[in-house]
Amino acid sequence: MDLETRNKIITIVLGVVIVFLGYYLYRSIVDPYEEVLQEQYMTERVQHRMTLVRDALIQYRNEQGEFPPTDGGLDTLIQFLKTNQRMVEQGESLFEELPPSQYNPDSLKYSPRPPHNEFQYTLNDTLRPQIYLLEDPDSDNAIGDLERTTLLNAPNWN
Repeated sequence: MDLETRNKIITIVLGVVIVFLGYYLYRSIVDPYEEVLQEQYMTERVQHRMTLVRDALIQYRNEQGEFPPTDGGLDTLIQFLKTNQRMVEQGESLFEELPPSQYNPDSLKYSPRPPHNEFQYTLNDTLRPQIYLLEDPDSDNAIGDLERTTLLNAPNWN
């Protein structure tokens, strides 16, 4: 093999190695950033869904005079959304989901983040006014507080 042929082979091999390493470097930068963007989008969807549950709890309190009890509270809320005539008629406009989800009263109590755990709802009815705590079990997101009435309906992510 002469020197010119050997240099061409080495140049081609090094060119392929450079292209491969360039692609690997590109993926090592872009992939983690895409994961961060996906996590931010999922957090936004969870916070929006929790805000919808809060709005539904406020509608329930306005109609019933009190928040649903802790035991079966979210199930009671879902039943209210499915049976109250005003909520049935205006549910889609009042509780508009972020795409790709659509309004479905049965899904309001579940987090959009896989594995779709149910939100944790606790009512403190020993204080006046009644206060509640709505928590996402998969993150630190919460609405309300069980001790301070000043945090009624207040999210912790603002």
